[in-house]
Amino acid sequence: MLMKEYRICMPLTVDEYKIGQLYMISKHSSEQSGGGEGVEVVRNEPCTDPKHGAGQITEKRIYLNSKLPTWIRKFVPMVFYITETAWNFYPYTVTEYTCSFLPRFHVKIETRFENDNGCNENVFGDDPTPKDSVCFLDILSDPIPEKHYKKSEDLSNWVSEKTGRGPLVDGWRNAIQPIMCSYKRVTCSFEVYGFQGRTEDFIHR
Repeated sequence: MLMKEYRICMPLTVDEYKIGQLYMISKHSSEQSGGGEGVEVVRNEPCTDPKHGAGQITEKRIYLNSKLPTWIRKFVPMVFYITETAWNFYPYTVTEYTCSFLPRFHVKIETRFENDNGCNENVFGDDPTPKDSVCFLDILSDPIPEKHYKKSEDLSNWVSEKTGRGPLVDGWRNAIQPIMCSYKRVTCSFEVYGFQGRTEDFIHR
C-alpha cells in the first residue's frame, strides 16, 4: 500500500471552486466518452454521515481499457470497468476506486478544500502526513504532456475577464489573494505479486 498527500493551490475561493468543480466534472466526463467507452452513472442520491452531515453519494462505472498502458492491457479483459464511488460532503469528499475483475485493487482519495496556500500540516485532523510523502502540484509551472496542453488554459497568459485575476507568475502561491488549496490524501493498493510496486507507482503518476 502506497500513500501520498497532494496539495494543489488555485487563485480562487473554496466557494468559487465548488461551482467550477461541477462544470469540470461534466466536461471531463464528456471528453472521456467515445469509442464505445465512457462513464455510466449507476446511482446518484442523498446520504448522511454522523461527522460530516448531509451529502451526496455517486457511483459510476468508468470504461477505459484503451487508455491503459500496454503492459497493463496484457493481463486485463478486453472489456472491464473501474467503479468510482464518491461521497461529497463539500468541502470534504471521499472517492474510492475498485476494479470489476481485480478484488485486490483499491484506491481511496480523501479531499479537503481550504482557503489557504497549502500550509496546513494536518488538514485531515488525524495524523500529519510525513513530509517526504507530501507533494505540491503547481498549476502554473508543472510540466504538461503535449497532448493535454491547451493554449486557452495556459495560466501564464490567461486573464479572467470577470475577476481580473491572472496571469500567474513565479512565486504566485505566496503572493496572491484569494487563494485556496485542494488537499488530497491518496492511498492505493494492488496486492498482486510482481506487479504491486509498479502498479501503485503508476496510479500515483
